Amino acid sequence: MIRICLLVFTLSFSVACQPEKDKPNDNHQTQFQEPYRSQFHFTPPSGWMNDPNGMVYYEGEYHLFYQHYPDSTVWGPMHWGHAASKDLMHWEHLPIALFPDSLGYIFSGSAVVDWKNTSGLGSKTNPPLVAIFTFHDAAEAEKGRNDFQTQGIAYSLDKGRTWKMYDGNPVLHNPGIADFRDPKVSWHESSKQWIMSLAVKDHIEFYSSPDFKKWNKLSEFGQRVGAHGGVWECPDLFPLKDQNGNTKWILFVSINPGGPQGGSATQYFVGNFDGQKFTSQDTITRWIDYGPDNYAGVTWSDIPQSDGRRLFLGWMSNWQYGQVVPTEKWRSAMTLPREISLLRNVDVYELKFSPAREVKNLEGTPKNFNEDATLDNPLCKISFKVDSSQTFLLTIYNEKNEKVMMSLNAGVLSFDRRQSGLTSFNKDFPAVHKVNMHDINIETLDVYVDLASIEVFVNGGGRVLTEIVFPSVPYNKIRLEQGDPQFAISPLSSVWK
Repeated sequence: MIRICLLVFTLSFSVACQPEKDKPNDNHQTQFQEPYRSQFHFTPPSGWMNDPNGMVYYEGEYHLFYQHYPDSTVWGPMHWGHAASKDLMHWEHLPIALFPDSLGYIFSGSAVVDWKNTSGLGSKTNPPLVAIFTFHDAAEAEKGRNDFQTQGIAYSLDKGRTWKMYDGNPVLHNPGIADFRDPKVSWHESSKQWIMSLAVKDHIEFYSSPDFKKWNKLSEFGQRVGAHGGVWECPDLFPLKDQNGNTKWILFVSINPGGPQGGSATQYFVGNFDGQKFTSQDTITRWIDYGPDNYAGVTWSDIPQSDGRRLFLGWMSNWQYGQVVPTEKWRSAMTLPREISLLRNVDVYELKFSPAREVKNLEGTPKNFNEDATLDNPLCKISFKVDSSQTFLLTIYNEKNEKVMMSLNAGVLSFDRRQSGLTSFNKDFPAVHKVNMHDINIETLDVYVDLASIEVFVNGGGRVLTEIVFPSVPYNKIRLEQGDPQFAISPLSSVWK
């Protein structure tokens, strides 16, 4: 989790947050209809939001925690905001889960169900939800110390509704490294231990524990592999089977700066993990998303085997401009939830990120168009077929001629948001983002349009581009030129109405 413009806040602030401030206002008819408020993406009721944290499934609910500052729309002393959903799309906003305390702000981390009560914090009949996260001591950082980030745990015995800090925090002390954070923990069945992936400056370190309380360093990965334009953050390590049932291990690593479009982005590695060490299949840098606005994404833990999916969610913004986008009462949204597939092409593995099947439940009946369409509902999915040998130009615009243009030419997919609406809030925002597509045969595109974002899924998710936009009025017109100018539009429902 990146931290920009750290401010010095006294510790008295951290403990002064009162419970009555936790209770969100669920008047969706007014609160969730402000300009630029996403209508089928998760947003906080108010205040600042960045990294998704602690994503865990338990007893029919998907829990989403997130980096949150309730008192401002810019980054500040971090809390864990909280929401829960039964379908990944409709969310119940819950009281803040974790507050800053005497050990520091609550930075990014993860949560799991401790089914066997290895921690001793619950019981076998009522296993605890255990959250592990980074304490960030801002006062010690201001003094110039380099050991101000440590790892702590908290637990819940009531389905995540209330959380208690572990009395023995921190459970992992800092050896003297300023960037020492964002623990992602999962159970490794073959070695019967918890494995932690931790971001440490420019690499990932792996630790093991039998009980969340005592951690042993196992190995390191990444000093000479992947993109290194900035600090490494928010790792996630998990196994995934390919179409033939072969298991590989996936490692996500976010980085800021150093993304393919500038600013922040998330890379991934495919390889093997033996309970001690991760080994990558090669040294090629691969990105979860080739647009500018998908960062710090991780996956849900404890998805039932009967479901079997690996589900992903990312922060839909970029640290280049995330704190100055033109929203007033809240800042930031999450991407669409995505299902991850592992595909083997000869001897190389790559990932596919498809919209979760629950997104389909928001879709209305598709209607076919030739060249031009005017929309009654600005929330929509645009679908069309593509021949990689041809070119196309898709323009999504409004009555003020504010527009985004997406084109394919000579194997390069371009997304132009220079005239998308409000862009002057940051010099890096109005830009043309280009992605080289020569290594794949493009066949289909699905484009999801919300009031302040556009997500493009090439070949169902073989490549993905995520872009936030701020038109002064919603886009309501679509034109497809060149190639085969035929497309289908499916209206999408708001999750807040």
